[in-house]
Amino acid sequence: MTPDLSQLYAVTEATWPAATQQETPVFTLRNGAGGGKRVSAATARPGWTPDDIPAAADAMRAMGQDPLFMLRAGEDALDQALADAGYVVIDPVHALICPIAQLTDLPIPRVTAFAIWEPLAIMREIWAAGGIGPARIGVMQRAQGPKTGLFGRTGDKPAGAGYCAIHDGIAMVHALEITQAYRSKGLGKWMMRCAAIWAERQGATHMAVLCTTANVGANALYASLGLTLVGGYHYRIRKDKGTAS
Repeated sequence: MTPDLSQLYAVTEATWPAATQQETPVFTLRNGAGGGKRVSAATARPGWTPDDIPAAADAMRAMGQDPLFMLRAGEDALDQALADAGYVVIDPVHALICPIAQLTDLPIPRVTAFAIWEPLAIMREIWAAGGIGPARIGVMQRAQGPKTGLFGRTGDKPAGAGYCAIHDGIAMVHALEITQAYRSKGLGKWMMRCAAIWAERQGATHMAVLCTTANVGANALYASLGLTLVGGYHYRIRKDKGTAS
């Protein structure tokens, strides 16, 4: 059975965790420690009212973060309430998945892709060139359970870095970065297959990814591997605050 969207939300939480969480009666507030929107956005629980939104925003400001809310499937009422309060949509995200066996049917060419933990210095350099700095690597370090880095080479040159972790039998790849000069050469596919082979050995049954809808290249990569869209989420941020970290 294909995991549903609620399971993928849980996998995201476990494999890309916030530094700390603060629970209010109706919101979960996250301190991302600079690790990006996924680990910094507030999410709602049943029972919220529009009057609860300003208090949640104030609490996020007290953490040193711009108010940022994640809207998941079925949260249309909250989405509208935030729109009415002056919050705008930013970074819609696709959630995609496939059976892991779909990616383990081909052997990886020699010296092309490796599962390595801890991340090598060259992997950190590749991430840094793509805007994935120490704070996001800190997110990887915080994750519990099976995890690995992904290191890719092409033309005998270091060219790719990524990260994969497993929760509840689902492996999720994050922070897949291919050096600009080596994109569109097939390395991303081999790195995804490398992640799947590693994850299958850990007992995972499915492979999942998250990808902003605007990232045309990454969405095309995942579609070419047969990952299917199961839903997604988006964020809302105040118009006067710009893009959150």
